[in-house]
Amino acid sequence: MQDPRELGDPGTAAFQLEKYPFYLLNRLVSRYNLVIEARLKAVGIDIPYWRVLMVLGEKSPRSVGQLAEAAVIPLSTMTRIVQRMVTARLVACRPLERDNRVVKVTMTAEGKRKLSEARTITAPVYAQIIQGFSIEDFEHLTNSLDQMHTNLEVLVPGRRNGDSAAGTESRIPIS
Repeated sequence: MQDPRELGDPGTAAFQLEKYPFYLLNRLVSRYNLVIEARLKAVGIDIPYWRVLMVLGEKSPRSVGQLAEAAVIPLSTMTRIVQRMVTARLVACRPLERDNRVVKVTMTAEGKRKLSEARTITAPVYAQIIQGFSIEDFEHLTNSLDQMHTNLEVLVPGRRNGDSAAGTESRIPIS
């Protein structure tokens, strides 16, 4: 039996697209976004808003830089998303007391309501996605994905080993 890692290596003659993890991940995320986008639209939010609300639902307040890193959205894009979410009254921004250049973002009551609605309509999608996975299989999947992410860290341009974008901040107007 051929090593499946070799079949997924684009540098080999044996390469097979269906064995390439990044093709499979992109295919999965594209399908997930297609399904989830329609559901989120029904409650009046889009995928970027959903990601921000989910991150803030886990821990709030967060700086714009922390939001960008956790939501896997470039900082400049996150700044614009937060500005739109402030206008929509889903989040509020305030300067950090010890450093007014850093803005902390929190969910408003409306943001919490939208997050609750979105969680309710997206939970069945998650249940469908994990259908057929044993606890061990699911744990192995998440651990493997995390290991691949960690393995890539040393190749990220402009980062020293162990650095993160968490210290990166953005100035946004406080409304």
